[in-house]
Amino acid sequence: MKYEIIENYDDEKFRRITGVKRTTFEKMIEILQKSYAEKHRRRGRKPKLSIENQLLATLEYLREYRTYAHIAASYGIDESNIYRAIKWVEEVLIKDGTFSLPGRKELLKSDEEYDVILVDATETPIERPKKTEKFLFRKKEKTYTENPANS
Repeated sequence: MKYEIIENYDDEKFRRITGVKRTTFEKMIEILQKSYAEKHRRRGRKPKLSIENQLLATLEYLREYRTYAHIAASYGIDESNIYRAIKWVEEVLIKDGTFSLPGRKELLKSDEEYDVILVDATETPIERPKKTEKFLFRKKEKTYTENPANS
């Protein structure tokens, strides 16, 4: 889905489609535009996708687990181009640090206590009646037929 289509959506629908709020999306665009301006300060080839569409493709990749081939087909460009665009967006946003999550050590340093509930999901045997020899080796009942010689 291209950005030109979803930019007119209301905030709730925009968030449902992209996975982020509009303000967060706009902040990401600002970071990407600054990085793009630094990268192409003197000159450079313009990308086939706008920065908004590159970010939207990245969010589709991360949120929907779509393959590069599917995303490339929906935007009408080659798979290698979409791969490079997504990697560039990821690297720029990670390098900026605005959207990074605290690490595990950071959580251990904090004064907040967390309540953790563990669920035991180990396998337990099913209780079934034991099989005895009586049921395993049934004796055939004798069938009584008339002896043809006696008749």
